[in-house]
Amino acid sequence: MEIYGIAYSINDPAGSGMAEYIVKYYGLGKSDVCRDAITCYVGDNFVLAGFREDVIYFDFLDDRLPENVSRYIILSRHSSAKKVRSYTVHHTGNFGPEAPYGGRPRILSIANPIVSHKLLINLKMLAEEYGRINEYEVSYEATHHGPTDVRKPLNFIEIGSSIDEWKDPVNHEIAALAVIKFLENPRHKCVPVTGIGGGHYPRKHTKMAFEKNYCYGHIMAKYALQHLSPEILEEMIVKSDPVPQRIVVEKKGTRREHRRVIEQYVLGKGIILEYI
Repeated sequence: MEIYGIAYSINDPAGSGMAEYIVKYYGLGKSDVCRDAITCYVGDNFVLAGFREDVIYFDFLDDRLPENVSRYIILSRHSSAKKVRSYTVHHTGNFGPEAPYGGRPRILSIANPIVSHKLLINLKMLAEEYGRINEYEVSYEATHHGPTDVRKPLNFIEIGSSIDEWKDPVNHEIAALAVIKFLENPRHKCVPVTGIGGGHYPRKHTKMAFEKNYCYGHIMAKYALQHLSPEILEEMIVKSDPVPQRIVVEKKGTRREHRRVIEQYVLGKGIILEYI
């Protein structure tokens, strides 16, 4: 049985709200199995821990959560200049030479495609059940920000995109229940893929996730294509568990030189290239 490490920042109202719902749902008592954590709880197949640091700096998780934890789920807020109301999942890392929001340059964390896909499906189902599907966008986000240096697969689940949404107890319930439903039935079959192109909320890739059962690891948005290289493509593929054997490219959002790099990369590797 896999043990999931669920972590959040105690200074984040969205992450804290989700965590509090999970604690109350299971009736959890405090535990001391976490190192340097402000809060720590243990369930049947998970450890839940709160830290002072912001989530983008959670590179320390391997050292602070028990060794038997095999995958991480980070509970977090999501910020958007356009104030898009959203329930999102995504993976982390920096494609370019700078890392202004945590992690290291040109390094990606290990993506968690099966877990994030099931969370995405649960979020959509719950948004419909709670009557919020028309108010909130349920979507993948492109890979961005830290942490990058954890040794186990990691993904974020987020509530966006302003303080009003972060503090909304209904949002806490929806996002927390998405995690709880996963924990209670983690088995899930899907087709692991890597995505290229689209906006920060890559709607075509999200559509493929729902319609073709594609579970995405890393997604490189159109705005990051200046950093596309064989080395970054390799990072996107190998930094995923399971490793995808398909790259899905939004053709309209990529230039010919980008497609040439991708087409050259897949030669002889047995990786399927699909344009959408």
